[in-house]
Amino acid sequence: MALLLLLVLVAVMLGIIGVVAEGLGYLLIIGIMILVAALALIAVRWSQRTGRPLR
Repeated sequence: MALLLLLVLVAVMLGIIGVVAEGLGYLLIIGIMILVAALALIAVRWSQRTGRPLR
C-alpha cells in the first residue's frame, strides 16, 4: 500500500512541476502516466481481494 501512495505522490509532484515550470510539459505527461499506472495497480489489488470467499 505504501508503494501505491508513493506512486500517487510522485505523480502529483511531477504534475505540479510540469505545470509550473516553463518547457517541462513532459513532466506533466510522465506524472499522468504514473498516476494511471498506480490506479491500475489499485484496481488489480482490489479485484483480487474481492474474488476470495468470506470465512
